[in-house]
Amino acid sequence: MRLGEAVVAQEGRTTTLARVAASAGVSVATVSKVLNGRADVGPETRARVESLLAAHDYVARRAEVPEAEASQHTVELVFHGPLTAYTTEILQGVLEGAGERKVSVSVSVRPRSQPTPGALRPAAWARELADLGRRGVIDVVDDARHGDLPALVRAGIPLVVIDPLSPPRKELASVGTTNFSGGLAATQHLLDLGHRRVAYIGCDPSSAYNQARVHGFRAACEAAGVPVPDEYVRIGSFDFAAGVEGGGALLELPEPPTAVFAATDQIAAGVLEAARRHGARVPQDLSVVGFDDTAVAEILSPPLTTVRQPLREMGRVALVTALRVAAREPLDSHHVELATELVVRSSTAAIAAP
Repeated sequence: MRLGEAVVAQEGRTTTLARVAASAGVSVATVSKVLNGRADVGPETRARVESLLAAHDYVARRAEVPEAEASQHTVELVFHGPLTAYTTEILQGVLEGAGERKVSVSVSVRPRSQPTPGALRPAAWARELADLGRRGVIDVVDDARHGDLPALVRAGIPLVVIDPLSPPRKELASVGTTNFSGGLAATQHLLDLGHRRVAYIGCDPSSAYNQARVHGFRAACEAAGVPVPDEYVRIGSFDFAAGVEGGGALLELPEPPTAVFAATDQIAAGVLEAARRHGARVPQDLSVVGFDDTAVAEILSPPLTTVRQPLREMGRVALVTALRVAAREPLDSHHVELATELVVRSSTAAIAAP
């Protein structure tokens, strides 16, 4: 999408952005910055340009700016693998933030691991974004050790990571949530309901957010003196299928758990399906807690108790941070953690008396 040069008719003549720039005694780039709300223009210059634009009744038309200049007003939002309810919420937050700040967003969906047919390899793809002059990149749930993220760092593009799988370098800006306290709150809720056979189904064991959630789970159980058998902790992928498989395996144990904390809402949805297949009632026979509070949580049957991540706010914060990094503004912190919150619905209940 191109931003910038406007064309209007005045007294039979065509007034272009270049003509306005000449009248103001500034460059075309400076007028474009004023039109697009950029902060890196002095107040006197901005006032002079805005006065001329108003005098000419100047109306922006997204048609005549060179592609390279348009790209300077575009932030690349990068997802890995298929879009989910989680990533859709992130996308909405980034778009809302971009609309408030008059920047465009371009979305890339990259392969999660091995390159897919037709997809550029990480180094070539990152160089392409750099050549386009992207104002910044927001990379969602990527791995700092391999894949696209290292290539983006090497390309020198202003970069922000949301929920990185592995801890990013200290100088790399990132946005996440309080995963440990969220895991602690989810598990404590189950313990407060009287459950003592509590299991955990997580995702990628090397991911930072999964480690934080499972550590919160274990910390709550340890503080309550509740043992966690090895077979009560299952690690797979982050999707529905992992919940079906993991939930089924737990319910087939000689002493199955009475409650499950799932690392994502999608996993929790799979656990509910596993319970249905095994004839276990939720929450009478099995309580289930998820994590994320996506739109999926409310439409499940029963509606899911879960830990809410402020996903849209994460997207907005990442967008603002990317613009600040691009403008070389100092950051209060290179890592921002937003607070999680337990949302209690109908998938959890006090354990039945023996």
